[in-house]
Amino acid sequence: MSAAQWRRAMKSGESSAPGRHHVLPAHAGAATATSPAHIPVYGVQGNSDAAGWFAVLQRSLQARHILVALFVLLFPLLATPFITFQVGAQSLILGMIALSLGFLAGYGGMVSLAQMTVAGIAGYAMAVLGTSSATEISLGWPWWIAVAFALLIAVACSALIGWLSVRTEGIYTIMITLAIGVAFYYLVLQNYSVFNGFQGLRELKPPTLLGIGWREPIPFYFLSLACALAGYFLVRYVVRAPFGIALQGIRDNPRRMGALGYSVVAHRVAAYALSGLIAAVGGILLAWYNALITPGSVGMSWMINILVIAVLGGVKHPIGAFVGAIVFVLLQTFAIDLIDRERFNLVIGTVFLAIVLFSPDGLLGLWAKLRSRFSPKQAISSPLRRQL
Repeated sequence: MSAAQWRRAMKSGESSAPGRHHVLPAHAGAATATSPAHIPVYGVQGNSDAAGWFAVLQRSLQARHILVALFVLLFPLLATPFITFQVGAQSLILGMIALSLGFLAGYGGMVSLAQMTVAGIAGYAMAVLGTSSATEISLGWPWWIAVAFALLIAVACSALIGWLSVRTEGIYTIMITLAIGVAFYYLVLQNYSVFNGFQGLRELKPPTLLGIGWREPIPFYFLSLACALAGYFLVRYVVRAPFGIALQGIRDNPRRMGALGYSVVAHRVAAYALSGLIAAVGGILLAWYNALITPGSVGMSWMINILVIAVLGGVKHPIGAFVGAIVFVLLQTFAIDLIDRERFNLVIGTVFLAIVLFSPDGLLGLWAKLRSRFSPKQAISSPLRRQL
C-alpha cells in the first residue's frame, strides 16, 4: 500500500470511527449529516471551518451571556455613583491585573507574583513621564505619549521578568517573581529623586476628552469596562490561536514540545510580555482610580491580593479573575462595617481557604460542580463553550 492510499484509508476510517463526535452547523440538514467530508471537525482545517465556528459561537451565546452583558451596561444606571466607582470600576481594574496572572498560571503553568509589580511600573512610568503633584520630577509629556511609553516600559519589564524566571518551575518561579516584586517595592520606597519615596506621586487624573471628565464615576466605569472587555477577549482569542495552543502544550509537557521544535523559552517570555500588557493597562487605570501611585500600591500585600483574586475566581477561566475581584472588592468595601479594619485580611483568608478547600478551581469550579450535581445529564459542551 502506498503512502497516499494509507492516508486516504486513515481519513475514511477517522470519519466513520465509532464514538467520534462531529459538531454540525446550525443549518446542517440530512444531506450534510450523510456526507462526512463536509462535516466541520474543529481543530482540522477545512472549507467549512468559518461556518462551523460561527455556528458554535451562535449556540454558545446563551441567555446568561446576554444577561451579564445587560447587567454590566446598565449597572451605572441602577447603582449609586459610589457603588459604580468604588465597586464596579475597582473590580474591573483589579480583575484585569488578576487576568494577567490567570493567563500565565492557567494556560502557561507559571505562577507569577510580579503582576502587581508590572502594573506599578506602568503607573509610575506614566506619572514620571506625564504630570503629577511633583513637578520637579514629572516630565510633563502629553498624556497619550506618557501612556504609550508607560505601556512599552511595563511590557519590556514583564518580558525581562519572564526571561529571568521561565527557566525555573513551581515554587522557584514564585520565589523569583516575589523577590523581584519586593526589590521594586524597596526601590520606589527609598528613591526620592525619581519616585518621590514613600509619598509617591499624586494628582494623577485621566485626561478630559470630548468634553467628558473621565474620572467621573460613570465615564470612568465605562472606560474600565472597555479595557476589561478588551483584555478578556484578547485572552480568549490568544488561547485558541496557534500560540496559545502551543503554550498550553508547553505547560503540559515542555520537554516534548521542545523536541517537536517549539522554543519553550520564547513562548514563555512572549506569554509574560502579553500578560504584562494586560497588567500595565490595569496599572494605569488603578493609578487614575486612586489619583496617586505610592509604594503601598506595589507592596507585598497587594501582590498576594492579586493571587487571592485570581484563585478565588478560578485561574483556568478568564472570567474567573473578574468574579474573584468582585468578591474581594465587596468584602473590602463592606466587611469593615462588621469587623475591625485591621482584621480584614482574616476575613479574606477565611473566604479564600473555604473556597479552595471545597473547590480548587475557584468559584466557577464550585458553580460547575453544583450544576453537574443538579443536572447530571447535561449535554457535553463544545470546545468553544468549555471555558467562559
